[in-house]
Amino acid sequence: MRQPVTRRLQAALATLALAAAAGGIVLTAPEASAAAGSATGYATQNGGTTGGAGGQTVRATTGTAIHTALCGRASAATPIVIEVEGTINHGNTSKVSGGSCNTADGVIELKQISNVTIVGVGGGAVFDQIGIHIRESSNIIVQNVTVKNVKKSGSPTSNGGDAIGMESGVRNVWVDHTTLEASGGESEGYDGLFDMKADTRYVTLSYSILRNSGRGGLVGSSESDISNGFVTYHHNLYENIDSRAPLLRGGVGHMFNNHYVRLNSSGINSRAGARAKVENNYFEDSKDVLGTFYTDAAGYWQADGNTLDNVTWSSPGKDNNPAGPDMKSTTTVSIPYAYSPDAAGCVPDVVSRTAGAGKGLKVSDGNCTAQPPTEPTPGPTDPTPGPTDPTPGPTDPTPPGGANLSIGAGSDGSSKASGTSFGHLRDGDLNTYWSPAGSTGHASIKWDSATAVSSVVIREAAGSAGSIGAWRLLDADAGTVLASGDGAGTISFPRTTLRKITFEIVSSTGSPRIAEYETYAG
Repeated sequence: MRQPVTRRLQAALATLALAAAAGGIVLTAPEASAAAGSATGYATQNGGTTGGAGGQTVRATTGTAIHTALCGRASAATPIVIEVEGTINHGNTSKVSGGSCNTADGVIELKQISNVTIVGVGGGAVFDQIGIHIRESSNIIVQNVTVKNVKKSGSPTSNGGDAIGMESGVRNVWVDHTTLEASGGESEGYDGLFDMKADTRYVTLSYSILRNSGRGGLVGSSESDISNGFVTYHHNLYENIDSRAPLLRGGVGHMFNNHYVRLNSSGINSRAGARAKVENNYFEDSKDVLGTFYTDAAGYWQADGNTLDNVTWSSPGKDNNPAGPDMKSTTTVSIPYAYSPDAAGCVPDVVSRTAGAGKGLKVSDGNCTAQPPTEPTPGPTDPTPGPTDPTPGPTDPTPPGGANLSIGAGSDGSSKASGTSFGHLRDGDLNTYWSPAGSTGHASIKWDSATAVSSVVIREAAGSAGSIGAWRLLDADAGTVLASGDGAGTISFPRTTLRKITFEIVSSTGSPRIAEYETYAG
């Protein structure tokens, strides 16, 4: 539904006022679709990734202007498309404050926000020695930009040395047609080009170039950080990368139609129980392109249809388990989304014509031909509840029969507000509570062994009843949505056996507070 003329005019005037105050930002249109084309891969799951589709469009030529656009929205979830042109650097990127943002100096900070698109336009967008940091956020698109020479040591530093880094409960990110590059490895002050950690899920990296770096990227920062995953990498060029193309710790990764050239030490490193589906890729002039490396914590892979062109392999050892030279699969990985892979033989050609910023956003048609992107069909930010989703119950529900399985279980989640505890979710005391650091967040109940659950009761703390808005309930093991709806209460769903179940707050009013997160077998 279109807004009344008066409201739309007020929104436009407010944005123009921001532009005059901050500089480097101009209003281009009150409404616009988000990035060109649409995602393929895990970013299409969990409700999909639409970024700022349907929101206001602004043009930014400085980092401060990007932050100003975020901070000028009505809320942290108000959709926005930020078109970026020119060079973004430390000299033009400052912290901006506001109720709809949480920014910082010296980094493009997308923290505790949702429904945002950042897209390079015009003569191009270059983030020079300054990284893009995505934290506690969801439904983010970054498209058609170059990020280069981001350092964690030396001067200047930004984003821990990552070109694009994601952490702390990030959900649904699509990074597309980007060029991510460094000028060396850790000894020269650089870290990863594309890193995910601390419970980051449902991400697609497509049609991008990653080059000249010691580390391509990781999923999971340590052997214990294994709650990440469901990441798709397709039609990317990895060139002159020493290792981590990527490194997977736990979770599921899907790599198809990538061109790997000069992986100098190792490539796809599946470890700590991770499962990688590696298909129709072209590996060239590289070493140890797939396996478990530098650890005895095994990972697994399914390898199909790949081309090996001058690939060498090291000998197996205690901390070294290369997949070659025969590339036999050690597991099977089911993919939940539709995709049309090109034959491996044409991957170098089609990737050279499509990958990277400034390529006209061309994509493959699945038949080795590059073509302009098709426009996405606009959809809602949040998924429409399916037939198995419940009608939300009252805020003070009657619990299902049987024992509350949360008592004695474990719990964790996204960053919590000061003075609250994950343990308060399952202590049986309605006078204590957990609250996220922002207006959105997620909390999980987990068990040491597989447990059957068919219903959840979310009880809000006194004084905060009705603050929880839209939510999703997730099978954290499989990454699937069990139910979605609005408001706290009793949630029923088909009986599911799992080790971890996550309640994700998508929107709220005020400060959401969960006094008890109860689980029942039914």
